[in-house]
Amino acid sequence: MPDRLRLWWHRWPRALAQALLPSCCALCGQTCGRVVCTDCHAQYVSERARCARCANPLPAPAPLCGACLADPPAFDATVVAADYAAPLDQLVLQLKFASQLALAPWFAQLLRDAALARAGPALPDLLCPVPLGPQQLVERGFNQALEIARPLARSLGVPLQARLALREVDTRAQSGVAPGERRRNIRGAFAVAPQMLDAVAGRHVGIVDDVMTTGSTLDELASTLKQAGAARVTNLVFARTPPR
Repeated sequence: MPDRLRLWWHRWPRALAQALLPSCCALCGQTCGRVVCTDCHAQYVSERARCARCANPLPAPAPLCGACLADPPAFDATVVAADYAAPLDQLVLQLKFASQLALAPWFAQLLRDAALARAGPALPDLLCPVPLGPQQLVERGFNQALEIARPLARSLGVPLQARLALREVDTRAQSGVAPGERRRNIRGAFAVAPQMLDAVAGRHVGIVDDVMTTGSTLDELASTLKQAGAARVTNLVFARTPPR
């Protein structure tokens, strides 16, 4: 292969990525060559005290919130990058419903930073995206949790098991269900793929998703993983909806 052709062959993935990624900040429109400019990042992405288990904001640093002390969920910890609030919530919607897939690596980058900055247990042994139901997957054409999990797994050096969890019941979208009904809506929805049982047993599994609201979906999936033998489950979620 000629040297010029070999050079082009090695460089074209980066050139393609640069052509596809937005050259303007997705929040303010400033030309910056980044998904979100440094000014918007500093303004809208900031650390805050959170419950180590459910990631709900706390008024002061504390290990766990009152809700997790009173009724612990199946998952053991939650790492989030930001609050699900304006204007970052619009970026989540753009990824989810407008197929702006270039946003997923940025979400993964912030999640990686949050995971590495967090004091506590080691990183998960493997990552598992929250699976979509068959009908949702057909309608959307992609799973936003998987789009975030791919670059996150690469950046953390943690194996991704994209088909570890199965969505056995095509439930109604949680966003369309009243908060008090979400736990019942998602009950029994997940299963661990039979061929993945050995991969789960005794392992620390990281569940990847885009948004955590009541936590019902993540709790149900964590419970399914624990029943399959997982020793620990940590959620890695881009945005957490603050309690209302």
